[in-house]
Amino acid sequence: MAVRARLTPPRAPQSDWPWHNVKALSLKASLLFNGGRRMEAENFLASGFGVRVAIEAQGSGWTRLASVAHAWQPSRLKGIQVGPEFGTPFLAATQVYDVRPVPRKWLSLDRTGDHAQRFVKEGTILVTCSGSVGRATLAHSPTKDILISHDLIRIDAVDPDWWGWIYAYLRAPTVREMMKAAQYGHIIKHLETHHFHALPIVHVGPQRLGEFDTKAKSVLAKRDRAYALMLEAEDLFLKAFGEFSPDDLGETGFSARASEVFGTTRRRLDAWHHNPSAKAIAAHLGKRAAAWSSITDLGFDVWLPTRFRRIAAEDGVYLLDSSDLFEINPDITKRIADKDFGDPYDGRVRQGWILLSRSGQIYGLNGSAMIAGHCHEDKVISDHIIRIAPNEPKCRTGYLLMAMTHPTLGRPRVKCLPYGSSIPEIEVFDVQGFQIPRLEPAMEAVIADRVEKAARLRDEADGIETQLGADADAIIYSFLRVMAE
Repeated sequence: MAVRARLTPPRAPQSDWPWHNVKALSLKASLLFNGGRRMEAENFLASGFGVRVAIEAQGSGWTRLASVAHAWQPSRLKGIQVGPEFGTPFLAATQVYDVRPVPRKWLSLDRTGDHAQRFVKEGTILVTCSGSVGRATLAHSPTKDILISHDLIRIDAVDPDWWGWIYAYLRAPTVREMMKAAQYGHIIKHLETHHFHALPIVHVGPQRLGEFDTKAKSVLAKRDRAYALMLEAEDLFLKAFGEFSPDDLGETGFSARASEVFGTTRRRLDAWHHNPSAKAIAAHLGKRAAAWSSITDLGFDVWLPTRFRRIAAEDGVYLLDSSDLFEINPDITKRIADKDFGDPYDGRVRQGWILLSRSGQIYGLNGSAMIAGHCHEDKVISDHIIRIAPNEPKCRTGYLLMAMTHPTLGRPRVKCLPYGSSIPEIEVFDVQGFQIPRLEPAMEAVIADRVEKAARLRDEADGIETQLGADADAIIYSFLRVMAE
């Protein structure tokens, strides 16, 4: 009998499972069949489940969240999508966590059921209930007068004095794990309002309630002020150069001179680079600009780390991707081995640098920029982020950022830099030569003051919010330790 040739040598028989051990646990049937009657093993193996059982085993010192807060959500959305000029802006669940949410859909208000319930008041606690469940945030100025997805649970404190503590409690990593232990679904995880109502919440005294309330209000105030300062800076920049609205956006096609395509060192053949709207914006800026300077001529170093391997390591350094930089206090869960990342700073950044997203779709994050804060230091930043660091700067970082990101006079010009069809990318060379319109030093300083202060306030708000969750975590474990004694 012929033996079929093998592509690999015969493998030695295995007497044991060589890759991992099965995670298993024995539970009482009463734990499985009370309440929700959950049968998913992963829920009972989660660390949050053990903490929850430990809290509920105590005879006093805690209560159900339902007794201090009301969790609710609108019915499933069935809206009619219309154009921006006719509709009301709508945000999906993940967009609410953006530093500057940009609506991509507009809905007919008359054809949207319960539309009044889909607007959220400032300070409302919002928590994700599908996908990556249990992420809490506070609604603030950017979400005003915008329809919000039903995929965010709204949580209202029954007693206003408890608002800050409830928010801090939901931000605690341990409570997040409790919520994950209550989720259901095989592919896309979900939480319902009754899951939130059933969560145990530890009691704290009036003094601590006041402290958490003050800190939570500080987070809200700093983010609102940061948003207002950016609007002020944008308005000042617009007034300095004048209102502008290009008539031709190139939607129906356009022509470009061959000398513009082949007469430069770049020889860009992609049509978007020659978009007439960007040319019109540059011509408009030139009418009032005191001068033009490239980013390199302004005394900023522009570079990109070499592409590096991302080797997962539980005890490694935290890694931030492009999306993390443009979210409010993002979940940072990726950790990779700390090794050579191909630049003098080992992949890290410093507070005050400008970080520019260089890949992705032009309608998304590609070309977006921000100022790094204290919370970004000591973490590795993705190799898809271009670093723009002041060396011997001839203009303020805040003004440079505004000139690159202004919604109508800056960002459309930056969006002409990417090349590529599937995943457009921006080259360091193009950023180095990007032309910045100059104003009088006094006006540039006024704009820069607002932009830089807004960045500091957002950074401070994220720090306070993170500390709120850590303080709540400490209270939970202190409660369990005291009760155990």
